[in-house]
Amino acid sequence: MATTNWLTASSSVFLTHSVNPRLAFASRKNQTLGKSRVSFVGNVKRRLPVVLSMTATAEGSGEEAVKPVLPGNGISIMVNGCSGKMGKAVIKAADSAGVNIVPTSFGSAAEAGQVVEVCGKEITVHGPTEREKVLSRVFEKHPELIVVDYTIPSAVNDNAELYSKVGVPFVMGTTGGDRNKLYETVEEAKIYAVISPQMGKQVVAFLAAMEIMAKQFPGAFSGYSLEVMESHQASKLDASGTAKAVISCFQELGVSYDMDQIKLIRDPKQQVEMVGVPEEHVSGHAFHLYHLTSPDKTVSFEFQHNVCGRSIYAEGTVDAVLFLAKKIRLKAEQRIYNMIDVLREGNMR
Repeated sequence: MATTNWLTASSSVFLTHSVNPRLAFASRKNQTLGKSRVSFVGNVKRRLPVVLSMTATAEGSGEEAVKPVLPGNGISIMVNGCSGKMGKAVIKAADSAGVNIVPTSFGSAAEAGQVVEVCGKEITVHGPTEREKVLSRVFEKHPELIVVDYTIPSAVNDNAELYSKVGVPFVMGTTGGDRNKLYETVEEAKIYAVISPQMGKQVVAFLAAMEIMAKQFPGAFSGYSLEVMESHQASKLDASGTAKAVISCFQELGVSYDMDQIKLIRDPKQQVEMVGVPEEHVSGHAFHLYHLTSPDKTVSFEFQHNVCGRSIYAEGTVDAVLFLAKKIRLKAEQRIYNMIDVLREGNMR
C-alpha cells in the first residue's frame, strides 16, 4: 500500500514524500499536457494578512487610547512603478500598515504627467528626464523616505545609480538588469537597501531551508531524476527565478538538470484545466512543482509552492520597508540587506 507523508511549510508551500511510483506528473511517459492534471494543490483556504498594531495608553487613566499606532507610523515611501499591478498592491499593503504614501512616482516617458489613483491617493508620475531633481526634492521634504522599486528590468541599473547618487534608502523588488553591477553600485554608495527578486516571506523561508539542506547533505539525491514545471501569467516570458534557485539546490544535492528543461506553462486554458489555477488568478499567480524520482522508480519526492495573487509579495515588501526603517533609526550598518535578513529579524507582521 502506498504511504504518503506531508510536511507543511506554509499555507501554500509543502513537501511530499511518496513511495508510490505512479504519482501524477504531466510530463511522464504516456501522458500529455492536454489530458493530464498536475497535482498542484490550489484549494487551501487563504487567510487575510494580519497587521499588528500597538495602542497608546492615556497617562494616569489606566485605559487604552482608542487610536492605534500602526507599524508604519513615521515612515514615508515613494513607490516607483505605481501604475503596475505590483506597485498598486504594495501601496495598498503599505497604506494598511500606516505607512505614508508620497504622491510622487517615476515611470516611463509615455507615463510622464499621468495621475494614478490608489487607496484614494492621487500619485503623479514623472518621466526619466526629471528624476534626479524630483527625487532630491522629495527626499529633502521627507527625510524618513524609503523608495520602493517595482519598475521594469531595463530600468534596474539606472534607478539604482540614481538612488545611490541621491543617497536615498530603497527596497528593490524588480527583477532583471545587470545584477552584479547593481550590487557594485549600491555597495560603493554605502546606502541602506533591501534587494531581493523574491519578496514572498514564506517562499524565501522555503528557499533558505533548501539551501541549508543542500549545504549539509550534498549528494543526497545523487542519481535521482528531476522534472520541474512552473506556471505564471502569460505576460511572464522568462523562467521563474525562484525555480532556478531551487534547481540550483537540487544540483548541489547531486541531481543532474539543465535550466532549459524547465517546463513553462503560460496557456490560460492549461493553467486552469491541468494545473488547477483558479480562473480569477490566471492573470496573477506563481505555481511551482519539482518532482524527483529514484533511479529504480520506486521512490519519488515532490516539492510544491503555489501563490495566487500578489498579496504575499506586497506584504513582504512592506515588511522589508519596516525592517529598513528600523535599521536606519538604529544607525545600523549601511549596506545591502536581503529578505533572509528581514526573516531573521523576527518581528514581521
